Amino acid sequence: MLKNSRFYSALVISALALTTPYANSSELVKVQADVWADNWFAMYIEEDMIAQDSVSIDTERSFNAETFQFATQLPVTVSFVIKDYKQDDTGLEYIGTDKQQMGDGGFIAQFVSVEHNKTLLVSNQAWRCFPVHIAPIDKRCEKSLTPQRDCKSDITPEPLGWKAPAFDDNGWPNAEEFSERKVKPKEGYKQIRWHSSAKLIWTTDLETDNTILCRATLTSGEI
Repeated sequence: MLKNSRFYSALVISALALTTPYANSSELVKVQADVWADNWFAMYIEEDMIAQDSVSIDTERSFNAETFQFATQLPVTVSFVIKDYKQDDTGLEYIGTDKQQMGDGGFIAQFVSVEHNKTLLVSNQAWRCFPVHIAPIDKRCEKSLTPQRDCKSDITPEPLGWKAPAFDDNGWPNAEEFSERKVKPKEGYKQIRWHSSAKLIWTTDLETDNTILCRATLTSGEI
């Protein structure tokens, strides 16, 4: 399903930012973000949700791009929860049909200073990303007639305080970069003019890593 890009009100987001610890300064920078995820994302600054995908994660086919603006003091840590669609904890989709399969994820983002039109941050292998829902553990169960019995999962609670700037993510692996040929991004992806340095990323396995957490630092410097 194609979803229209959604513009979040910069004024609303700025009002939120002004009440939060990361924006206790007159030096607020207005930033425009372009985000494409297969299938769903939510973006946070500390515990404040700045934006989320406008179509539910329960939508099987969802390839939209989202464009929104927010204001914040820089530098700041941006945190993402990113989910590929799965029907249940088997990690599969179209269960019980002849299309039963593992899905595959993909994510790309860029952040641009509205005032100066300079790119401040793009998704690439420098991001730290950690999978918290992995399924199926054994890919051979993909076509099982009883996947709820045969497909096992590895589910990890979100680490306490992982959205905080001081959180130590050195134990998280760097994101993996993937080609367009591998991810096969569709629809909304093609509506955005991506910076040449912006990369499609995920954790190690596009198929079995169903929910991932990612962190990056947004600074005032141009990439």
